[in-house]
Amino acid sequence: MDSTLDLLTLGFVPGLTPRAASLLLSRGPLAATLAHPDDHVDLLGASAVSSLRDATARRAAEGELESARRLGIDVVGQDEDRYPQWLRRTHTPPLALWVRGTLVPAEGESAVAIVGSRAASPLGLGFAERLAGELAAAGLVVVSGLARGIDAAAHRGAIAAPGRTVAVLGSGLDRLYPLENGYLADRIGETGALVSEFPLGTRPWKSNFPRRNRVIAGWARAVVVVEAGERSGALSTARAAVDEGRDVMAVPGHPFEPQAEGTNALLRDGAALVRGSADVLAELGIRAPREREATPEDAVLRAMTRGVPACVDEIQERSGLALPVVLARLSALELEGAIARLAGGLFARDAPQHGYTRS
Repeated sequence: MDSTLDLLTLGFVPGLTPRAASLLLSRGPLAATLAHPDDHVDLLGASAVSSLRDATARRAAEGELESARRLGIDVVGQDEDRYPQWLRRTHTPPLALWVRGTLVPAEGESAVAIVGSRAASPLGLGFAERLAGELAAAGLVVVSGLARGIDAAAHRGAIAAPGRTVAVLGSGLDRLYPLENGYLADRIGETGALVSEFPLGTRPWKSNFPRRNRVIAGWARAVVVVEAGERSGALSTARAAVDEGRDVMAVPGHPFEPQAEGTNALLRDGAALVRGSADVLAELGIRAPREREATPEDAVLRAMTRGVPACVDEIQERSGLALPVVLARLSALELEGAIARLAGGLFARDAPQHGYTRS
């Protein structure tokens, strides 16, 4: 096993491609490779060899670990037990991950990526948020990229379920992008994880996002594309998923809608069609949780916020029950002491003992 410091050192070697790094790792213990760079000049350029000889790369790695520690960020090498197992099995897994939150190594089996257009339609945003919420409620982990549009909607839906969601960034964790999603990022970090393969200080350069998309695809068992134009970056996530043998699914759209060009092309090329969470669960062979039939008691109490007065019309609208059913249930709940009847024809659930006047 290679230490995280050694892996990070390799990551700071200038001009080293992911492919070259993978080949170096296959040549034996990384510590020996780093100690004898002249034995690997076929993969290391002159500047790379120099950075290892004079320990420039090692000092950069040590400084990075210290900076991450001060910011409360974990750096997890690919040989650590905490590293995501499904991501480790990809062709060129990141040497290390910068993490804010909690990693669950074995969650790939129950993880689904939801991605799509940044300039999404209101319909697409609503669909993505609902889909993510239902999948999270079914016990799946929702993975996305924290971008504007579909990504952010997917994260919001998973959090509201409530459920776990993972956001993979195309910048350093201290260079959050876009800034407008700062609050959402904080929420994700509380119960899920914010992840990047880029060192601290890395700006969200355009060239970073194909690499980010490959991590999203490798993290999850399947990728669902909700909306995507002909040139949408979400399509690169779908291609990466195909390369890694993951399932690809897509939500159909009207042929005249530009946001549907990419998703409809995916369906034409064999992606599984998604009309809702049931299609995703069926494609993965997961039985959907049975919905418990709501009783009038459940519906009326759910329609009432604890300690907040509401009139009969409001309770009926929220519960979806017929007015006679609502009135009968309110009377029964009042007799049971579960709710209080207040002045002005209002009702309150768990009303305070003071501050309200019973009629």
